[in-house]
Amino acid sequence: MQNTVSKAMASASLIALASAHGFITSPSPRMPGDAFTKACGQQMYYNQMGDNYGNVQGELQVTNGQTDYDVEACKVWLCKGFMYDDNTENVQEYTVGQEVAISVDIRAPHTGVANVSVVSTSSDTIIGSVLKSWDNYASNSATIPEDQKEFTVTIPDVGSECSKAGDCVLQWFWDAADINQTYESCIDFVVGGSGSSSGSGSSSGASSSKAASSSSAPSSSVATNNNVASSTAFSTAATSTAAASSAASSEEADPTCEVVYVTASAAAEKPARRHRRHARHN
Repeated sequence: MQNTVSKAMASASLIALASAHGFITSPSPRMPGDAFTKACGQQMYYNQMGDNYGNVQGELQVTNGQTDYDVEACKVWLCKGFMYDDNTENVQEYTVGQEVAISVDIRAPHTGVANVSVVSTSSDTIIGSVLKSWDNYASNSATIPEDQKEFTVTIPDVGSECSKAGDCVLQWFWDAADINQTYESCIDFVVGGSGSSSGSGSSSGASSSKAASSSSAPSSSVATNNNVASSTAFSTAATSTAAASSAASSEEADPTCEVVYVTASAAAEKPARRHRRHARHN
């Protein structure tokens, strides 16, 4: 049994090394754990523990034929399926108007669009407006600008929507459509008060008695030039992502990356769900 697990983890590590491209390094983002494993399956867990920088499509690819992958519970298009229950001791506390410094590590560029937003975890929709967006992100034809890796966002007034830890996240979302790869990272946080301040915030666990407010970046929401990408896109087509290569449309990929196949029905679903998500508060 131990050899089987070791082989599975080694295999997942090889997959992850091929797909590792971007993730938030500060503040501390959500990471996978037991709750993630229960919902998304052991193979996806091994894949993400091998390297959590990989893309959502790569996650879906390893679920093919896995009986322990629960498409409804996993919510792979929200924070790549990473869950609050695995990160209760990793909640940042901010105030309305506070500037939060965010660092992103991009290991391989792929031209796309990106944003950071506050996202409701219950509905997987953006709260208010996108906090920061780029319509030409991590271009593979040039050096990645520093302000795409190190930047700040201002915590908005979200009323009572993010008053409890786990209700919202700040989500960084990068959609490299030319190779059909989507990257996400989420920061759990609560809003502890109003006023203006600066800094990265402090960690507070789920046991905190303060009213918590989590701000979430769109699970796959990018609002630039009226084009919005939504991370909830493929949740209903997850199990067919890797299996139907004969009926799939493959994107031209970077030669250093694994080839990811996406069914035509899944690809068609993504834009519509993007629009529905962005329309929630607009």
